[in-house]
Amino acid sequence: MIHHVWGLMAHPHREWKNIEGEHESATHMYASHVLLLATVPVVCAFIGTTTVGWDFGRSAVVTLSTISALQLAVLFYLAILGAIALMGFVIHRMAQRYPVHPDLNRCIVFAGYVATPMFLAGLVALYPMIWLCVLAGVAGLCYTGYLLYLGIPGFLGIDRKEGFIVSSSTLGIGVLVLEVLLAIAVLLWGYGAHLVY
Repeated sequence: MIHHVWGLMAHPHREWKNIEGEHESATHMYASHVLLLATVPVVCAFIGTTTVGWDFGRSAVVTLSTISALQLAVLFYLAILGAIALMGFVIHRMAQRYPVHPDLNRCIVFAGYVATPMFLAGLVALYPMIWLCVLAGVAGLCYTGYLLYLGIPGFLGIDRKEGFIVSSSTLGIGVLVLEVLLAIAVLLWGYGAHLVY
């Protein structure tokens, strides 16, 4: 739930235990956590691109009209929701090699909570400068990796060494998914006016 945001940021060891004890469904986690937090980068990007505009270091700043930004915001939001489900599926497939086989539902819940720092990093899109967004994205990714390394061993019931291997593989796939999302975001928000019309 949304109250887990502070716990994951302030005391992740304890919060993972709390999350594990709740046996939350993916539907409930999406409704109470992902659907709300996924709006952070989307709304911030909408505001940033319509009021400030993307600054790519050139003399021209790219701003979007409200209509085109709204259309692109919906696409961006759906891409984020799909990426969480995809990462849950990846974790589920990787978990099949270990004694504890969490179901797809639990894997999606886990992926949703792991992505929390990335959602929060989206706040910088209010002022969409490419270097600032990259810096915030890297910081969010680092903390997401940390949450993954902390959570995977307990989640899969494996030791830290095996947890490191699974976490590294999952993080590698997650980075690829993130790169695709970032490419989509840059294309949509930076060049969206030309793509929509």
